[in-house]
Amino acid sequence: MRKMFLDHESADLQHIALIGNSMPRRCGLATFTTHCREAFAEAYPDLRMDHYAMDDGAPGIAYPEDVHLIPQRDPAAYSEAARQIEESGAQAIWLQHEYGIFGGSAGDMILGLLARTRLPVVTTLHTILEKPSAEERRVLDAVIARSSRVMVMAELGRQILMRTYGVPAEKIALIHHGVPNRALVDPESMKGLFGWDGRPVILTFGLLAPGKGIDTVIRAMPTVIRQHPDALYVVVGATHPNLVREQGESLREELAELARSLGVADNVLFLNRFVEQEELLDYLQATDIYVTPYLNPAQITSGTLSYAVGMGKAVISTPYVQAEEILGNDVGTLVPFGDADAMGAAIATLLADQTALDAFSARAYALGRQMIWSELARNVRNLVMEARAAEPARLVPRRSYVALSPDASAVVRMSDSTGMLQHSILSIPDRAHGYCIDDNVRALMLMSQLPDCDADTRDRWMAIYASFIQHAWNEERGRFRNFMAFDRRWCEEEGSEDSNGRTIWALGVTARDAPQERYREWAVHMFNRAASRLSGLDSPRTQAFLILGASAMLAAQPGNRSAAAILSKCGPALLACHERSRSAPWEWFESVLAYDNARMPQALLLAGRHFGATALGRRMTEAGLRTLSWIVSVQQAPEGHFRAVGTESFGRRYSHPLPFDQQPLEAQATVDAAETAWEISRDKRWIDVADNAYRWFLGQNDLSLPLATPADGGCYDGLTPTAVNRNQGAESILALQLASCTMKRLSEGRSGVPKGTPAGIEQVSA
Repeated sequence: MRKMFLDHESADLQHIALIGNSMPRRCGLATFTTHCREAFAEAYPDLRMDHYAMDDGAPGIAYPEDVHLIPQRDPAAYSEAARQIEESGAQAIWLQHEYGIFGGSAGDMILGLLARTRLPVVTTLHTILEKPSAEERRVLDAVIARSSRVMVMAELGRQILMRTYGVPAEKIALIHHGVPNRALVDPESMKGLFGWDGRPVILTFGLLAPGKGIDTVIRAMPTVIRQHPDALYVVVGATHPNLVREQGESLREELAELARSLGVADNVLFLNRFVEQEELLDYLQATDIYVTPYLNPAQITSGTLSYAVGMGKAVISTPYVQAEEILGNDVGTLVPFGDADAMGAAIATLLADQTALDAFSARAYALGRQMIWSELARNVRNLVMEARAAEPARLVPRRSYVALSPDASAVVRMSDSTGMLQHSILSIPDRAHGYCIDDNVRALMLMSQLPDCDADTRDRWMAIYASFIQHAWNEERGRFRNFMAFDRRWCEEEGSEDSNGRTIWALGVTARDAPQERYREWAVHMFNRAASRLSGLDSPRTQAFLILGASAMLAAQPGNRSAAAILSKCGPALLACHERSRSAPWEWFESVLAYDNARMPQALLLAGRHFGATALGRRMTEAGLRTLSWIVSVQQAPEGHFRAVGTESFGRRYSHPLPFDQQPLEAQATVDAAETAWEISRDKRWIDVADNAYRWFLGQNDLSLPLATPADGGCYDGLTPTAVNRNQGAESILALQLASCTMKRLSEGRSGVPKGTPAGIEQVSA
């Protein structure tokens, strides 16, 4: 029976990541999300809730320091938030979903965040469209699929989810919008605060916007004041910020003009400002009748209606979805949409019957006790715990991870008489992208190091890869070309700095490791021919490649002057890069992370070995071990497995790496650098580092999916948030096979490791 282990402990719920908006942003979702957090803090003071809030870039908003902001239109910010959530120790995510707050098509950027975390997700759906657009449907389907449970605040929302989106009933929870818990008071006791003594007060609150139906109530006021001349209709709330940006205050001005034209200007009061909760509750308690005259029948939730019921207000409303549900059982009165006469008659009649008014108030208040914030917190906490139980910490088998014997089958599959092609579609070479020297020099290194390869096969392919490199040399420019089209036309006169550095590296390795004398001789010739011309290659990574090549060349030919010159120039230069860029805790050579990261510490270690016991040599060795330890630490997931720096991290200055997309090159570089660190330090931890990075290929990674395909020697191109990239390009295949060569050396003691199996790694054939 296979042993199993848990990714997350099954302890009680202690830590939730909450995603939505946040006050002081002025919108209903910001208010709701903030009040949810406050409700949890009051009800469960020992439960940690981290608040991640979307930021639309509006000026002048000073968010609390403990709110983590996610810029709405920045895809990388969603990835960074996912990383923070994963590493924070959160046990679940509570997402507030509303299309308009997230970036991308129909807000699809939130999917990138959800894809980058394995935590269970509970989602509150604030808008559920019965007839969504194709993009809206795509996004909501994906959110629902990623959610362990979904929360709605109205019964119709539950019905739409089942009917339109096919969501099973057991996945849906109906939890009403939260409301504050205040005592039921006589409105007359509060009216003096606002100078409304003795006046019947009708109130509406919320951000002013089209579709709220305010004009319907204004048109109803002539009917109301015929029976109640002192009646006052109070409209509390600022104009929606988006509307202000687009149209200014034209809507409010039109409504004010309507009141004047009807002769009810003295009976209509606009409070044009955003009102904080406690003041808002004072206004509600001073109100006789609360009105929600919305015009949209599909309005599923309304926080304003919930608050009014929670304060025990008699409510008159149009029959939108939530109003029909909440105001049933004689809790309130419904009138037709846009019908000013019916609205006026209902208000006037209720104001004239104090007994009925008090009865509505009492029934509303009783219902509101079931909706107070503490009840919402309790219900949501139970829902999150259900989600964790339904999708418990993933059970991952403790596999027997075994190092694969190096296998050139996939390398040969990707090669022809010209060289190794760059890319593939699945496992089939894609001729559209031709060749590059980067892959051919790696292929030459593999053929030089590959154990158990018959002489004819090795000779054939080494000749092809060496010929490609030889043909790439541009004597006039003193540089190697890189990209070649499938028709054998060079696409450039000289390649990048890195491609030239990698070529020197491959020539040094071939001179040292090639079994046949003719290839060693040729490699020394090409190395000397090119090395003296490669001035001006100054990037840290290129200098690292040059050091790797020069170190290998000196092992093959200790008196090689070109190699010694490279080490004398590039070693101190690489050390200086580290000393300039390091800034605690950033122990690195540049202000950013990129590809092939571990090659720079590896190169510094080799340079340190070259300079020996000198002060410079000791500084290089110490810096090499320190920087390798640092890059290993940032490429380790909280669970301990290797997590390659993702390509989405590239270019982010002094920033912790993001996890995707992970590529095989990083795992190979770490395996090789760890081998070098072991050779130099004899610290056995480096064998474990190599082991851990190599297991990434075999499935000990963020998705528990293998990238290696042992049956044919192949390797997938990378690890995305949800799956492997099933293309098998040259770089990925070579990364696996070269890493397998290194692990074979370690297992056989050919890197100075005592004979035996390192860290439990076995060597097996495919």
